[in-house]
Amino acid sequence: MSKPFISLCPEITRANALNLMDWLEDENVIRYLSDSRHVSRHIEQVVSRVQLPVLTHLFNQGGRFFMAHDRDDRPVGFVRLVKSGADCEIVLVIGDRDNWGRRLGASALREGMKFAFFDMRAERLIARIHADNARSLNTFLRSGFLLDSETPTLKSFAMSSERYLQRLREDTVNDPSGIYITEIDQSRLRTLIALEDGADVVDLEHEIERAIVVEPQQVKRDVVTMNSRAVLNLDDEEMEVALVYPEDADGSEDKLSVCSSIGTAILGYREGDAIDWRTPHRTRRIRIERVLYQPEAAGDFHL
Repeated sequence: MSKPFISLCPEITRANALNLMDWLEDENVIRYLSDSRHVSRHIEQVVSRVQLPVLTHLFNQGGRFFMAHDRDDRPVGFVRLVKSGADCEIVLVIGDRDNWGRRLGASALREGMKFAFFDMRAERLIARIHADNARSLNTFLRSGFLLDSETPTLKSFAMSSERYLQRLREDTVNDPSGIYITEIDQSRLRTLIALEDGADVVDLEHEIERAIVVEPQQVKRDVVTMNSRAVLNLDDEEMEVALVYPEDADGSEDKLSVCSSIGTAILGYREGDAIDWRTPHRTRRIRIERVLYQPEAAGDFHL
């Protein structure tokens, strides 16, 4: 059975809005959503009033809104993040009931935490959950959230940025599909992120922070490190690429900037690894077929 996969897409189309209206009219979906009626009416008014194919700006008023897509790019739910001071509140819904029980909520939550802590720079992520919503309560508890406060009808959970980073690193150590990065690459990439700070490097920063860090002399020969060359299978199409820093990318297909979607995706993976990765327009299936050249294996530690 494949690992649950969710990507969060910031673009909201008219078709997405119609999906949302359907979900918010389902009593089983909205049972524990306090403002679902208001939201449904608002979406209906937007769809009827605005004749635009993309409605992203209307959904991001007062916060960040994402459609949750499965591995086949089908919308199955949504995530909303609202920043208030140093805190950020998350609302997460899997609206497609056919997907309940597949742990897509936990996958969507992981993606939501990534945006909250690496993009919005929240110090704490808050979730307010109805006391009877057992499915959501279990999802947030399994993901490491701690009870912050409660009333007879509402429980408030919190995740601090420090706890999030600690768990992110611990989960990687116990994950057989964890990625590896050398100390030198980590240092250089952190400097790059500081200069490129913004939404474009959110995934890269996340990957660096969750990676297992090793000395250059100890990294396995089949790991994709910076300036490595590898053969990829990208959606069943084979291609040879070099993973380079942005200043060395010349726009050709065979030089992938580490800041690009596919470049970030392959960093730290090994021969034989397969990755589902969301690019700006769709999810791609990537397999590392062969590592043709790795600077560390060749003794080129100056690269």
